[in-house]
Amino acid sequence: MLLSSILTDFLGDSLVIEIQLVCFMPTFNESNDNMTELDLDELDRQMVQLLTQDARIPLANLARKLGVARSTAQARMERLERRGHITGYTVRLGEAARNRMIRATVLAMIEPRALPAILPHLKKLPAIEVVHTTTGRFDLAMQVAADTTQALDRTLDQIGNIDGVRDIETLIHLSTRIDRAL
Repeated sequence: MLLSSILTDFLGDSLVIEIQLVCFMPTFNESNDNMTELDLDELDRQMVQLLTQDARIPLANLARKLGVARSTAQARMERLERRGHITGYTVRLGEAARNRMIRATVLAMIEPRALPAILPHLKKLPAIEVVHTTTGRFDLAMQVAADTTQALDRTLDQIGNIDGVRDIETLIHLSTRIDRAL
């Protein structure tokens, strides 16, 4: 409830929130001493499926849908989290809220072996959502989101002024036609 009211204050009445479950489901046994019995059984798979559909489902409702005791559902969920199958619960903003942001892909050429020195500077810039290393003419592809064109321009200047960044090219996103990201 608190998160919803904070986001509503920030984004206004057009807020649409989708809570998502972030999970990792290996398809093989790993022989690491710290991680035994990593395979998911049918109950675990059903639990992950239900949580993927609605990560905010109350534990009692989850247990009822799975046909198990609440304590069993709680123990299973904690085990899935502990073993890294479930890595977190996150908020994904709805289309109305995402449309209020100006998004861009920033392609950067960097000096050879400069990446370790550049990354800490990029991590400090809150407008940068994702940084990928790439092949081809550019070394980095970054997804950036800003409230205004002025904020985007400031972020681009900050990126361009980092020692080791040779050149950047910016592609402003006009619309999103397909989005399968979590």
